[in-house]
Amino acid sequence: MIDHEVNRLSRLVALLTLLQTKRMVTAAELAKRFSVSTRTIYRDIRTLESAGIPVITHDGKGYAMLEGYRLPPVMFSRGEATALLTAEKLAARFTDPATALLTTTAMDKVRAALRYTDRDHLETLSPQIQVLEPASESNRADTYQQLLRAVTSRLVADITYNAAETGLSTSREIEPIGLYLSQHWHVVAFCRLRQQFRDFRLDRIRDLNVKEEVFAVRPQALQNYWIDQANRQGKEKAVIRFQVAGVIPALARRMEDTKHQFGFTHETLLSDGSVEMLFLVGSLPYLATWLLPYAGAVTVLEPVALQDQLRELARQVHDAFCA
Repeated sequence: MIDHEVNRLSRLVALLTLLQTKRMVTAAELAKRFSVSTRTIYRDIRTLESAGIPVITHDGKGYAMLEGYRLPPVMFSRGEATALLTAEKLAARFTDPATALLTTTAMDKVRAALRYTDRDHLETLSPQIQVLEPASESNRADTYQQLLRAVTSRLVADITYNAAETGLSTSREIEPIGLYLSQHWHVVAFCRLRQQFRDFRLDRIRDLNVKEEVFAVRPQALQNYWIDQANRQGKEKAVIRFQVAGVIPALARRMEDTKHQFGFTHETLLSDGSVEMLFLVGSLPYLATWLLPYAGAVTVLEPVALQDQLRELARQVHDAFCA
């Protein structure tokens, strides 16, 4: 079989799999997915129809598989199985135990469908893939999974939340609309207490109760929230001087590994061995919290407000441990 025939056969199999995973898909989406023209997609669809595959064409909308039609599971390639193994390890560290367990049971089904050689390959490879970042410290083991259910079912949730600035707890009734992972997991929700969309870190949620109350859909709420955040959250310049020799090697490595999470843009090596670093940040308190462990090795050049934030944090540490 010549190469272009092999490529087309692979594309037809992938196209058939994709049609079973989506309710509706357009020719343009399929063409982009497989890097071919829409005319090629039209031919592929006719080929599937000729083979007895019940593809339904909705004029002006796209293609769908006849409801209830399913083919037996397609064998995973070694590369696909390895990618899923990586996802399993990420879920184990960056979600919660409930989600990690669901991912593991799903991977067990994947392993059961593999050839023995590929199954042995995964078993050999597994210890060599490690995710070393600490897992989420949410006090509720299934916080992520519960909020995921609330997002997908549009259910109101009651939370007790610890504010970052004061540490004080407040009870909130929220309408969760989205989850995202930055340095920590966050849920974006409409807060009925503040009557605004807010961003809540999952590890600061102390109590969570997903209710059976369904909240009304707010059209494009999540997209509008991000647009609003981008429009109103300006970036402020901060410049520091960091003396690498002033901290233990582990702290120096931490600075290098995490600086990009705090708005780092570039740095200049100075003649005395120190490094001048420029940050563009949306939250000076957030940057100050990160810089505090480097006391004695960091000099804030600007802005003065960042010096004030560090001074206040240092005072709080002193009062907590030395009073």
